Amino acid sequence: MNRKTKCNVGKTEQIVRITIGLTIVVVGVYYQNWWGIIGLVPIITGFTRYCPISDLLGISTCKVKKHES
Repeated sequence: MNRKTKCNVGKTEQIVRITIGLTIVVVGVYYQNWWGIIGLVPIITGFTRYCPISDLLGISTCKVKKHES
């Protein structure tokens, strides 16, 4: 099955999301606080390059590749 996934998170934003997510998780583990679990959200959206909230708002930082005919 060839299913194309929607991309609305660009490469720079992907790196920022993963970095922020990892920071939140590490701080949560350091302070032994369950709020660190929230850091999984930007990590997941960074790895999948899809954010449902950005999709709802019509925001995309993903560059569109042009196909040559």
